[in-house]
Amino acid sequence: MPLAFITGVTGQDGTYLARALLAEGVEVHGLVRPGSVAIVEPGVTVHEADIRDSGALQGLVADLKPDELYHLAGQSSVGASWEDPVGTVEQTGAPVAALLQAVERHSRQTRLVNASSAEIFGVAPAPQNESTPIAPVSPYGAAKALGYFLVSSFRERGVHASSAILYNHESPLRPERFVTRKITVAAARIARGLQETVTLGNLDASRDWGWAPDYVDAMRSAVRQPTPGDHVIGTGELHTVRDFVVAAFAAAGIDDWQPHVVTDDTFFRPVDPATQAADASRARDRLGWAPTIAFPELVERMVRSDLARIDESV
Repeated sequence: MPLAFITGVTGQDGTYLARALLAEGVEVHGLVRPGSVAIVEPGVTVHEADIRDSGALQGLVADLKPDELYHLAGQSSVGASWEDPVGTVEQTGAPVAALLQAVERHSRQTRLVNASSAEIFGVAPAPQNESTPIAPVSPYGAAKALGYFLVSSFRERGVHASSAILYNHESPLRPERFVTRKITVAAARIARGLQETVTLGNLDASRDWGWAPDYVDAMRSAVRQPTPGDHVIGTGELHTVRDFVVAAFAAAGIDDWQPHVVTDDTFFRPVDPATQAADASRARDRLGWAPTIAFPELVERMVRSDLARIDESV
């Protein structure tokens, strides 16, 4: 039975990935923070370690010798990275080095895929692809760029390592600190009379939003390719935060969203990247990958889930 090791197994992507791998009959091991109370998918063997503890990470890889290693863990907020840039590098960039070194030294049969981010492209013109220059404009993007370059360096040394350069991907499992889930939760609560307004930042900011399980499928495909490589994963379609708001409130049965939305400049990013839109041609050609869920359905699924949670709690 193949063995997979997932860092960040309790997050959105880790949860969907664990479900998919378990359904295939893969033996799944996952990394969680010491003392974590987060829910782990049933069937996953749990290992506790701090993602910043390189010795622990290397020891786990040496002991498990996984066939597939999915590195998803790390600080995941662009905004929070400005508050703690050093911690962001320690949690998001440096662990990639520890895992790659462990594979090279102790588990050469392991195939690794690193969850990178469109934030590595910064202000590069859209659309971006694998040839777009790396020019991050946030500590988070810089930390992700470090991981990207480490993967490339170790791949040159014979390690089967790939980066999935993920654009924004959402689902009902997205934490509420992310603007998309903040919007869908608010729309559901307003529809049920539990709150009146939601405060947001730049409604004109545009993003390439996709369905998280699709992006997990791309990572599974990437790690199983005979030849490792980097792949941009995104829909190529742009929508503004305003578009997301309109779709979410409509899905909640609210036609006039404007009285319920307040904007506040303090929610604007210090530096907002230019338009991020994926050119996922390589993923389509080499992985056979394409998104399966369109933007309106993505938003509707998230709102329906949040409405259901509210109704179940009454």
